[in-house]
Amino acid sequence: MNIVFDTCVIVDILQKREPFCEDAVNLLYAVSNQQINGIITAKSLTDIYYLLRKSLNEQAVRELLSNMTELFDIVDTTGADCKLALISDMKDYEDAIMVETAKRMKADGIVTRNLKDYQTEDVKIYSPGVLKQIIQELS
Repeated sequence: MNIVFDTCVIVDILQKREPFCEDAVNLLYAVSNQQINGIITAKSLTDIYYLLRKSLNEQAVRELLSNMTELFDIVDTTGADCKLALISDMKDYEDAIMVETAKRMKADGIVTRNLKDYQTEDVKIYSPGVLKQIIQELS
C-alpha cells in the first residue's frame, strides 16, 4: 500500500503533538516495518523543515529530516502537477498539488488530519486513525 503522508501527520510525529501523535506514530511504525510504503513530497519536506526550525536548532532538524528520508520515499512535484492543481475543484491549492502528485504516483491514498480540505474522489483520503485500523486488518 503506497500512502502519501500530508505534512501535518509528519509534524505530529516529530513534534509529538497531542492528541494526534499516537495514531501518527503507529503509521510511522507501519512504514518502518514495511507494512505500507510511506511517501513524502519534496515540497512537504521543505515545509516540515520550516515548521520544525521554529522550535529546534538546525542540526536537530537536519537529523530528523535525514531519518525521514531513510524511511520514506521522497517524490518530486512536477510542473504538470501544479498546473492540474490549478484547474482542480479543490479549494486549497497546496492540497490539490498533493492530490495531483499522489495520482501521478498511483498512490493508494493520502493520510491527513485535514479531511475537510481534501474533498476529492480522485484519491482515497484517510485519517491516521482509519488508516491504522486498515493496516491492522490487513496484517
